[in-house]
Amino acid sequence: MASPRRHPRATVATIDRAALRANLAEAVRHAAGRELIAVVKADAYGHGAVLVARTLAGAGCRRFAVATLGEAVELRDAGIDESILLLGGVSDREEAREVLARGVTPVVHDERDVDLLVEAADRTRARVGVQVELDTGMHRMGAAPDDAVPLLERVAGEPALRVAGCFTHLARADEPDLGPSLQQISCFRELLRQARRRGIEPGEVHVANSAALLVGNALRAALPEATAARPGLMLYGALPAPHLSANLRPVMTLRTRVKLVRRVRAGEGVGYAALYRPKQDTRIATLPAGYADGVPVAASNRGEVLIGARRFPIVGRVSMDSVTVDVGDSGVAPGDEAIFFGAGDRGALSVAEAAAAADTLSYELLVRVGSRVPRVAIG
Repeated sequence: MASPRRHPRATVATIDRAALRANLAEAVRHAAGRELIAVVKADAYGHGAVLVARTLAGAGCRRFAVATLGEAVELRDAGIDESILLLGGVSDREEAREVLARGVTPVVHDERDVDLLVEAADRTRARVGVQVELDTGMHRMGAAPDDAVPLLERVAGEPALRVAGCFTHLARADEPDLGPSLQQISCFRELLRQARRRGIEPGEVHVANSAALLVGNALRAALPEATAARPGLMLYGALPAPHLSANLRPVMTLRTRVKLVRRVRAGEGVGYAALYRPKQDTRIATLPAGYADGVPVAASNRGEVLIGARRFPIVGRVSMDSVTVDVGDSGVAPGDEAIFFGAGDRGALSVAEAAAAADTLSYELLVRVGSRVPRVAIG
């Protein structure tokens, strides 16, 4: 049977590799000598994990972090040989065995993780390097302060394992008030001091996510022993918070082309539930992209789209496969390019602006771009 033909879509997400490399260089600058562990979880924040990892590796990045074993396996199967840190750790015996077989560094959160890895490591000869997450205030994953040093002692005392690194995750580094982050770092340093007093070296030490990197000296000075950092969002050209700044370039641009333009009389309903009724006669453009492609329903009657050199409002309810835009008496016509967010010197919305209009985060807007949207590499 002949394979089905691939039909190109008008709706695509272009991934600018040159912008990705530039953002990596900016992260390196902010890291000030610390090694970078590039976070490529969730399909590299929706950008395509293999594409992103290959681009970053070609630019000199030698460390990656993912959340799940499946994400690590995808990179290994694509020929990514660089170090991979598995932030989510292992959940069962099968995962523990595959993590070790794939040469992935697992994160340990509790005694059960140690048990699984020790059992799997008995099948190997070399001691397995693991990293231990210490929970200093996120209250999500990692060993609580009372359990942290005993867990490190357990790992260090296992003949099959070794402590390759220790880290914590800052819950509020994207806030203007750095007090909570400084408290977390102080707790983390105290746990490391206790471990060292018991003869346990923590190995690689890291706390900084994108926000902490962009804050600069205030957090860096609080943890001078840090040897690495874990940038995520900033690599993709978005800021974790409005008060932070960096020389970043958007990597993803979500674009499509106008499918239809029709006249609608004043008072007529547009879309499901007739959520939009124009106050005067107008022209409505239909774009072939909807919430299955990454345009949030919450952008209904709130978001904007760049067509030509002008922003036009999204009107009516965003549907699964299309959105409608009020283009008034402009010259917008079928075939014109429309940009939801991303690059462009004509006034395209940034991902942060598009996310704010939908009352969500840049992180979510990027990762929700649907799998049926082709990622097209440029640069």
